[in-house]
Amino acid sequence: MPRGGPDASWLSRRLQTDRLEYLDRDDVSELKHRVVQAIDRGGRRPRFGTYEKYARMALQEVSECPTPKILELGCGLGGLSRKLLELSPTARVTVTDIDSSFVSDIATGDLGSHPRATVRTMDATAIDAPDGCFDLAVFALSLHHLGPESAARVFDEGTRAARKLLIIDVRRPAPPLHLVMLSAALPFTRIPVIHDAVISGLRAYSPSALRILARHGDPAVTLEFRSGRMGPTVVLARRSQQISRSPRGGQMG
Repeated sequence: MPRGGPDASWLSRRLQTDRLEYLDRDDVSELKHRVVQAIDRGGRRPRFGTYEKYARMALQEVSECPTPKILELGCGLGGLSRKLLELSPTARVTVTDIDSSFVSDIATGDLGSHPRATVRTMDATAIDAPDGCFDLAVFALSLHHLGPESAARVFDEGTRAARKLLIIDVRRPAPPLHLVMLSAALPFTRIPVIHDAVISGLRAYSPSALRILARHGDPAVTLEFRSGRMGPTVVLARRSQQISRSPRGGQMG
């Protein structure tokens, strides 16, 4: 399926790639580390940082829970989980990433000793937790790293292990604007974080693609889009009913 959705235009279909970001590669550890650190610095900025903004979005979804149990998937260096714990005095946060090196670093730091944090290696497409174990699962700025089949499994697994799944991801620009943005950014792609930002935009899913992915993950999953015209794509997923899970038929086209 095209990243722009089943009805994507010819231009939208051309503006996508299977090329990996540095974050997705294991053969460029230094560049990968630099990108992760740059993202973390941006997230921690007092006035424009994303960690606080995303943490407040997440906590709003569990405002009715006295002691919310939150699962962060794809935590990177753990900045969002730190902010969740800082903003909520009662939240219990399970901090996870598929990259064991990130998890090891986090486990030896402040989150590893935090009384309300649990640090684990975990795959967002195969969550090692019982059904309904969490009040909320959060997957921030990571879904675009996954191909359609894996992304569909995130919707399936996230809404199985948690009552709600909050996806925050890179917004896919409209094709004409995307071309303008690419032309402006391409001369600077030798800078690792810009290199990855360009690829992120090419791999981002449109709202129509997200609807298909959720339905393919499980027909009972419903989506509510929370984002406006600017900023990242923010979508809340949950199951409209509890149904028995069966193997999905076919593959994403």
